[in-house]
Amino acid sequence: MPTRDAVRGAILAGGAATRLGGIPKGLEIVGGRRILDRIIDALHAALGTDPLLIANDPAAATWSSGLDVFPDRYPGTGPLGGIATALEAADGPVLCVAWDMPFLDPGLLRHVAAGLADADVSIPESEGPRGVEPLAAAYAPSALPPIRHSLALGLLTAVGFHATIRLARTPLALVRSFGDPARLFFNVNTAADLARARDWAASPFPDPAS
Repeated sequence: MPTRDAVRGAILAGGAATRLGGIPKGLEIVGGRRILDRIIDALHAALGTDPLLIANDPAAATWSSGLDVFPDRYPGTGPLGGIATALEAADGPVLCVAWDMPFLDPGLLRHVAAGLADADVSIPESEGPRGVEPLAAAYAPSALPPIRHSLALGLLTAVGFHATIRLARTPLALVRSFGDPARLFFNVNTAADLARARDWAASPFPDPAS
């Protein structure tokens, strides 16, 4: 079974890198540092190794030295294709995170990775519409065949294959012990999101509910 040390981080940077003001969003600055660097550090602290970067942008190899960069092998299939690409590239278990989440907690990521000891997918519960956060979740190689099957059928939701695999969920109450889920899983998708993230990062006690 996978151990903490066996799980590799994987940062999913999306297809053409959604841009805010002409800059790929993971390269925007939050709290004095690029979002990408914040995520790299969180994954390194959680897992002890540098993550993979799944990105199609031709400039991706220049974003951070020392990262192994892989293009999406399933273009046009959204996050599910990115997860499949990460599993294939790592040739082992991966902890996949979106590259626009500046407030990921290493302790939570470490806990999620450890959940693969008895599961094909280990995923934290969230307050979002799906109730779970598939882009802050860990995936064992055994999850790859059902993911590929979903991709072949054109079923692209990132959680649609869960009924066919062993799923470990980190309860929302436990997630909250690492921080406010609204902050932990916050995505920077718009200029307003970026402004809010910068405000939170500047505050010693960020309050996403405000």
